[in-house]
Amino acid sequence: MNSLAKIFKALADETRLRIMALILDQGELCVCDCMYILEISQSKASRHLRYLANAGLLTNRRATVWVYYNIPEGLDQDHRNIIDSLKGWLTPERESKMVKRVAKWKQVKKNGRLTCSEGINNAE
Repeated sequence: MNSLAKIFKALADETRLRIMALILDQGELCVCDCMYILEISQSKASRHLRYLANAGLLTNRRATVWVYYNIPEGLDQDHRNIIDSLKGWLTPERESKMVKRVAKWKQVKKNGRLTCSEGINNAE
């Protein structure tokens, strides 16, 4: 029961739900992706991503200075059931602004060959 409570506490925040929607839709995202798309600070993005990771909903990998988050493989049944349910409930289409920002951010990263911080600063 403690594991379930930890999962639901992690999901009891709008920003964390939006992050989960993004990761479920996009697969793997780095902190800067969340920063730009959700229009939040680096510290806020990192804090929410860590909270989700501590609840076992996300895993991360480091690539030089960037940290990328995704849904872990080999989840226990409780986590798998919740992730599967979230896939049906959380779709970026629920927030058209978020969908537009995802598309714009992908274009910035594709065309700009910028670092994440440069892309965020020059994307607007």
